[in-house]
Amino acid sequence: MIRKILKKKQPNSKIKDFIKKYKIPREYLSINRKSISRGVLIGLFWGFIPMPMQMLAVLAVTPFIKFNVPIAISMVWLSNPITMPFMYYMEYQTGNFLLGNEGLENIELTLDWFSNNWNKILTPLYVGTIPYSFGVSTLLYFLINKLWINSVKKEKHSRKKRFF
Repeated sequence: MIRKILKKKQPNSKIKDFIKKYKIPREYLSINRKSISRGVLIGLFWGFIPMPMQMLAVLAVTPFIKFNVPIAISMVWLSNPITMPFMYYMEYQTGNFLLGNEGLENIELTLDWFSNNWNKILTPLYVGTIPYSFGVSTLLYFLINKLWINSVKKEKHSRKKRFF
């Protein structure tokens, strides 16, 4: 179903002119199963990693892997200022669990407290990032592939039913 919606969307003339002017390869905007699922994989991978300029990291991967860049960038936007505290806290707690740490007590939301405890926060945060960055992005990659294939099979089956 989503495949049909994406396929029906045709870029307007301004977008076509922009693509032609800057010689953007069509693979970076293509709408097919592999391109969309790779875009979700790469976007979520970078989106879960606590770092600045996540969109630039997505763009840095483009010469090596062909994927739908707008989808990947939109997946990075899932980690926005509203969701970041929850994501990073979840990753921090997961990192503490994996490392066997108990975590910090008497947390204060001040810059002074964070600067004093930065070393105690950083390691669990990045260790906790690993399962989410690799796990969630890979899981969604396979899920999108499976749903896309099922959608195509269902469409073919319904077409056969109408024809016969």
